[in-house]
Amino acid sequence: MPNIKEIAKLAGVSVSTVSRVLNNHKYVNEQKRAKVLQIIEEHNYVQNSNAVHLSTGKTKVLGVTLPMVNNQYYSTILEGIAAEAARHDYKLMVCQTNNSLEHERSILQLLANKKIDGLIMFSRANSCDTLTEYAEYGPIITCEANDTTTVSSVHIDHYQTFLIGMEYLIQKGHRRIGYCLGRKNSFNSQHRKRAYEEKLRSIGMTPAPEWAFEDCVTIQDGMEVASKLTQLANRPTAMIVSCNHIAAGLYKEASRLGLNIPNDIAIIGCDDQPIGELLEITTVSSSSNRMGKYAFEMLHERIVNQGKVGEKEEQVLLPVLVERKST
Repeated sequence: MPNIKEIAKLAGVSVSTVSRVLNNHKYVNEQKRAKVLQIIEEHNYVQNSNAVHLSTGKTKVLGVTLPMVNNQYYSTILEGIAAEAARHDYKLMVCQTNNSLEHERSILQLLANKKIDGLIMFSRANSCDTLTEYAEYGPIITCEANDTTTVSSVHIDHYQTFLIGMEYLIQKGHRRIGYCLGRKNSFNSQHRKRAYEEKLRSIGMTPAPEWAFEDCVTIQDGMEVASKLTQLANRPTAMIVSCNHIAAGLYKEASRLGLNIPNDIAIIGCDDQPIGELLEITTVSSSSNRMGKYAFEMLHERIVNQGKVGEKEEQVLLPVLVERKST
């Protein structure tokens, strides 16, 4: 198989002209373009991507880490990223980490080894110090708040999200309010829990440990919460839930077990997954698709400017309450 220099010689053009044809550059004489394409087809030439990467310093590949792929919330963020990536001719390397420190670090190492141009992290398992360490090698954007001084983020204000939900339930007359969270030690969960506890204490209520359900990440987890609630002597009258698919599991199983929604227990979800609308679950909603779009734009700006963008940037998506029959 010929190399790019041989293609140029056979076509009677310069190597730079062949390169422009390969990269679909518009400023190429059409006769020369046709000749180069003819030679490429005749000789089954395949562009050496490693050589391109060495010459440009870019792979045109972005890394995306997420805890699990079978989650509508993460999928919608990914849709926002993918649409923008396609528009800018980037490919995505999507990596499921299962919240593993080692697996996540192996993806960060791809950034250090220049196998990807940048990295978007939906949720991180490693410390912020680790992110700061790897940010020396290339741009990283998190889709959750972080306390580094170098890694920018696009995220929902999860404190405000739970605050809105709690205020709404309290206005409805609820005092015994429980919650469902995902990873209990994540930044997002810490902000949610703080809003929950502050609002309960503001009405003279002490958070009850038996009303707190953590490490809830699947529909099945929501169903198990419903089962546990029916066994409590002092059951909460309302639940605020971090994600709509967990709220959906809680809703369906509670109904199956004979609880009336919302008379026996009111339910609020906290994202824009469509299952909330399907089951008419009241939701404190923010656009996860827009989050993905903003995350790509922020990362792309840093790649194009080769890390010369100024200080850390935070873009915060503010939530809104969508009232439905579950409350």
